Amino acid sequence: MKKLTIGGIEGALRGHVPKPIGRYGYSAVMLPLVRGAGGELSLLYEVRADELKKQPGEIAFPGGKMERGETPEQTAVRETCEELCVPESAVRLIRQFDYIVSYSNFTIYSCVGEIDAGALAAEPNRGEVKDTFLVPLSFFVDGEPEVYVNRVAPVIADGFPYERIKFRDGYSWREGQSTVPIYVWREPNTGVERIIWGLTAQLTRRFAEVVRASLLSPQ
Repeated sequence: MKKLTIGGIEGALRGHVPKPIGRYGYSAVMLPLVRGAGGELSLLYEVRADELKKQPGEIAFPGGKMERGETPEQTAVRETCEELCVPESAVRLIRQFDYIVSYSNFTIYSCVGEIDAGALAAEPNRGEVKDTFLVPLSFFVDGEPEVYVNRVAPVIADGFPYERIKFRDGYSWREGQSTVPIYVWREPNTGVERIIWGLTAQLTRRFAEVVRASLLSPQ
């Protein structure tokens, strides 16, 4: 083994890209804005196909796992086009938005974009999408969701060696919180109730907060 030197350390770190320690997954979603005939803006949501292994039947934004070498914007646009069966020319990326670092070892990036309403006439990808629906953006900007704060506590491995780390009587492990907003949207024409919750609702709520703050700004 070579002798440890400062120069050697600098060489080892040269070109190293900082990243989280541990195993993490990365995905990206699109918050798709759709303009109606009267100019009203709505957010588009998907109902995930019942046959999917993960979150079947749940409400979500278009999106998915980031492929190697992709940016969040590229992933969000690609997944939106694949799931909604719209051409890339029908999607106008506005900009990257906030992201969520989950306690369950994954990060979800988000982007805001506009989809041409005329392109949505086509059937979505039924292998991934059971249904889609629109909710006026004003519904979120003018209102607030129900919010539940869940406690996230570590489950310690059996036989953890407390004595060896000099904590014979146990250790005060740090705990976290998981905020779960819930929106209830009722379709005006059919009365169908849509429950938007979890990470999708977190992104929706944050986006509504940013838009609301901009509307209230004196500038």
